[in-house]
Amino acid sequence: MSALSDKPVRLYDTTLRDGTQGEGFQLSLLDKLRIAERLDAFEVDYIEGGWPGSNPKDVEFFQEAKKLKLTHAKLAAFGSTRRADTPVEEDAQVRLLLEAETPVVTIFGKSWELHVTEVLRTTPEENRAMIRDTVAHLKKHGREVVYDAEHFFDGYKDSPEHALASLQAAAEGGADWLVLCDTNGGTLPAEVMEIAAAVQARIPGAPVGIHTHNDCELGVANAVAAVQAGATQVQGTINGYGERTGNCNLTSVIPILQLKMGLKVVPQLEKLRDLSYFVDDVSNNPHFARAPFVGRTAFAHKGGMHVNAVQKLARSYEHIEPQSVGNEQNILVSELSGQSNILMKAEQLGISLDKGSPEAKAVLQKVKDLENEGYAFEAAGGSLELLIRRELGRYEKPFDLKEFHTSFRQYRDGHQPVCEATVKLYVGEVPEYTVAEGHGVVNALDKALRKALRPFYPEISDVSLVDYKVRIIDGHDATAAKTRVLIESTDGKENWGTIGVSENIIEASWIALVDGIDLFLQRRK
Repeated sequence: MSALSDKPVRLYDTTLRDGTQGEGFQLSLLDKLRIAERLDAFEVDYIEGGWPGSNPKDVEFFQEAKKLKLTHAKLAAFGSTRRADTPVEEDAQVRLLLEAETPVVTIFGKSWELHVTEVLRTTPEENRAMIRDTVAHLKKHGREVVYDAEHFFDGYKDSPEHALASLQAAAEGGADWLVLCDTNGGTLPAEVMEIAAAVQARIPGAPVGIHTHNDCELGVANAVAAVQAGATQVQGTINGYGERTGNCNLTSVIPILQLKMGLKVVPQLEKLRDLSYFVDDVSNNPHFARAPFVGRTAFAHKGGMHVNAVQKLARSYEHIEPQSVGNEQNILVSELSGQSNILMKAEQLGISLDKGSPEAKAVLQKVKDLENEGYAFEAAGGSLELLIRRELGRYEKPFDLKEFHTSFRQYRDGHQPVCEATVKLYVGEVPEYTVAEGHGVVNALDKALRKALRPFYPEISDVSLVDYKVRIIDGHDATAAKTRVLIESTDGKENWGTIGVSENIIEASWIALVDGIDLFLQRRK
């Protein structure tokens, strides 16, 4: 393990435990092991693996985790203090914590007198003994002990003396860390600073940590406030996953600590976005496009005046360099665009355009005309690239469509429904006529199109669809409303979005499907 003594703030990740308490966030045993390895490579300091006594998966995780070759992070097992009126040596849950054989054990105890008397149904004196005894027992067995003071801020507001006395008990037991938990997520940053200062005045020199929840959208702000008040450990989860509205988001707090406060907490911050996407992908969750620092739109510019300024001086509208967190600048083109948007987008495509040129004006006008019809190129960069290529005469048509037809047949004899599509097209002078069945008419159409093109362009087998979205544009027109279809395609290395708009959902889907394959072929010429 590398030394941590030179780090001003330690990062404690609880994605594998607290994160999995969030709705829609599930991890298999293999998922947890893969994420643990990735967190270690990113040089998070502590990885909380789970609660050994809570479920079979966590028991198995700690067995398998012994085989991991972690080079930086310390693995922590999580649990509670001993039960009331039970000797710590006889408490089964405490025994399981030791059997996990992790270098770090994190336990939580009650800081709020309400919980002591109404939930545990014991006395404040016994509660303090439970905390003190458990910490001392774990220390006796050579563990680094992190004490999570559950509901500390709520408990402090009710009774400062009771909350501080429970924390003092952990310190007396020899706890290595005293972590203040805003378990209900209802504390404000100013309160966090004031209470954290009171803790350090009561127990001077004690290493203090912070564990916040995001119920008031203040999880990150409260963690930063605690660090400003002297906390040297921050607990949180990647992408903010967690119970209810989530935990402190480490993908936000890490760059704030490092770039805004000058506290070096990780050596390769530029890998942050990759880590964020990795956790989303492993947990099968969509990435939040508007996430600060790592989101797709975090450095997106749409308004013409903004883009014009960014073109001259990026930091005029960007608070950090996108590359510092592994992200990139994203110039959006829409009906709000000016020529600067078009010029910068063309430059990204390797196409040189002069401001004020007829070509630049023509592309801009085409974009505005199409957006007026219902197109939206912000998430359809692939279709935008094709538009620019066509307007500038840098486009070669790969095939000519003659006709396509789709059908859906429902049977009354119990036979499964049949979705079928036919496509007739020409590649040069060669005609192709294909038929395919699919799970739906759009899937059938996609299969028929690929079947027709594959003899000429076998490389399209590398292209697959990863997303398909439909939106009704003018709902007041009911079933006659225009439909916007967005498709995301990938070749395994790069993703691109394409769009189609029509009163007919099948035609809109066709336009987006064709653009997706068309762009792939254009880029390979």
